[in-house]
Amino acid sequence: MDNKTEIRDFLVTRRARITPEQAGLPDFGGKRRVAGLRREEVAMLAGVSVDYYVRVERGNLGGVSEGVLEALVRAVQLDETERAHLFDLARTANASVGTRRRPAVSRVRPGVIRLLDSIAAPAWLRNGRMDILATNTLGRALYAPVFDGPLTPPNTARFAFLDPRAADFWPDWNLIASGTVATLRAEAGKNPYDRGLTDLIGELSTRSEEFRIRWAAHDVYQHTSGEKRLHHPVVGDLELTYEAMQLVADEGLTLLVYGAEPGSKSADALGLLASWAATEARESRALSIDEHHAG
Repeated sequence: MDNKTEIRDFLVTRRARITPEQAGLPDFGGKRRVAGLRREEVAMLAGVSVDYYVRVERGNLGGVSEGVLEALVRAVQLDETERAHLFDLARTANASVGTRRRPAVSRVRPGVIRLLDSIAAPAWLRNGRMDILATNTLGRALYAPVFDGPLTPPNTARFAFLDPRAADFWPDWNLIASGTVATLRAEAGKNPYDRGLTDLIGELSTRSEEFRIRWAAHDVYQHTSGEKRLHHPVVGDLELTYEAMQLVADEGLTLLVYGAEPGSKSADALGLLASWAATEARESRALSIDEHHAG
């Protein structure tokens, strides 16, 4: 992805959503030719010349100071994730080839896998391009439709946009889809030279109009915590909370753990899911033993 184009489109879409009233500027009426703020209004709010801001919005962040970046953050009212994205774009603009970030992590340390297996709730690890790299038994059972595909590792973004079962699995599919794209957009800002990420975005852009529409919005998002509704093919509807935690020792890996309110229908459904997963695991082991003896 072209860094200058990313910078330009991000800043244009951010100022387009801010009205003069929201920015504390007087509105003298009349028809405005652009949505949101004009370039000169952003420049005034940021305390820079119009010519300088125009240069920045054209994608020239090379040499731009942190003070100017912070002024832009305030001018177009970026949230924390958007601020981090702007700084990631600036870091890329100022980086030499030798300082480019490494591609997304694709291996998981044995100690982390043992940690996963010790968690009683559904849990898994994913990298920045949303590959599920490791999971415990209950996590695999919860996301069984995502794992039921020909490609490995399973990828939740690919499932969301290319698998027709996704809309049934996630009742709030529109929210999931928008959050997925915004997460990939944030990752692209951090790791613009990750070939696997670029290939994934290219594939989804080519095959899914829903993805293309959302990608053009330039929204960014980071998983931290929240609620999610699922319709599981075995145990039915679930309303779960989740926590997403970055692994300090493994940059780029996120641990996601899901839970249900104690005593709720969703908690009962998770209990049924655990029993189903245990039965599936026993049958799978028995089948493997039978095939080994037959061979």
